[in-house]
Amino acid sequence: MTVTSLERPDTLSSRFVPDPVVGELCAELFASLPRSDQRRKGELYVRGLLRAEGRKSIRNIAAYVGDRAAEQSLHHFVVSSTWDWGPVRAALARYLERALPPQAWVVRPMVISKAGTESVGVDRRFVPELGQMVNSQAAYGIWSVGEERSCPVNWRLTLSRKWRDSIGPLPPNARESEMASTSLELAAGAVEELRGWAGRTPHRPVVLDLPGLDPAAVARRFEPSGTHFVVPARGSLRVRCVDVALPGTADRELAAHQLLLMARTLRRPVTWQDPSTGRPRVSLVAAVRVEPANAPGPQLLFGEWSDPLGRPDRCWVTDMTQAHPGALLRLAKRARQVEADFTHVSRRVGLTDFGGRSFEGWHRHTTLASAAHAVRVLARRAAEH
Repeated sequence: MTVTSLERPDTLSSRFVPDPVVGELCAELFASLPRSDQRRKGELYVRGLLRAEGRKSIRNIAAYVGDRAAEQSLHHFVVSSTWDWGPVRAALARYLERALPPQAWVVRPMVISKAGTESVGVDRRFVPELGQMVNSQAAYGIWSVGEERSCPVNWRLTLSRKWRDSIGPLPPNARESEMASTSLELAAGAVEELRGWAGRTPHRPVVLDLPGLDPAAVARRFEPSGTHFVVPARGSLRVRCVDVALPGTADRELAAHQLLLMARTLRRPVTWQDPSTGRPRVSLVAAVRVEPANAPGPQLLFGEWSDPLGRPDRCWVTDMTQAHPGALLRLAKRARQVEADFTHVSRRVGLTDFGGRSFEGWHRHTTLASAAHAVRVLARRAAEH
């Protein structure tokens, strides 16, 4: 869950803004906005997210602009206007398909601590990473992840029954899955929407970096659309081994950790790039063909070891049963790229800075901050090349 900090220095000044990149991206993203003043405000807001000092509130963005009337105008544009964030996110997804072709989509939870209780979606939650109850928003981001960079593309905000009731009828710009009560339904709805935006481009595998999901439920949810997935699994997950490489375990139901320990002779070293340090790392990986109860078909259980003599550090389940274990581990590690880019890019462009009770305002701000994140990532790539 995104509440940690990775100490990796950024390679660009936080205020560096390449004008051609901003102009080109904003022209494409805001083409769906019907009025020229809306398109102008959209680009102005993105530039403010990139350049304004401190917290990226509407007030601070307006102060960067230097116009006394800008605060009210930008507030109306984000909170009270009627423009739909969906086409803007769709344009961002298509832009990234060309500029930073994704290898996967990563679903990542995001907890946003808030001092008060008035911001939309804020509830009292226990955050394991912090070890305490905090007032916070909980959201799910769908990230487009390329070879070395990632960018958020679509979002869902968790709404408790209290907040769903306070919002009343579903806002015209909201998606039906926004009102879902489970993390799997929230994530799956956002992924399906992104699939529609991507059009005829190859569908990407989805890495669901979400704790506590039932792999069989994930398989049932994604099987009709043909979306391949990788999902973390608990060591206690019960699975039935159907792998001919382990004849002594055939058709036995075992805990995932127990089965992987029995498969230690199948382990192979795999090198992967750690985005938090930029250095290569080596893990031991083994994969076993299994059939979890109530799953629509066979799956692959794979585990990672850092200590050859210990238990697996982590394990995952995927429906890509023909994939190489090394490729699957590198795919699962894409979540670490998202974690690093959230810390070093998203936070700096104000992704978590929206305050207020407006459901629509949260989505519009998050959409514009995702665009600012894309500008920063594209600029960094250009500087490195």
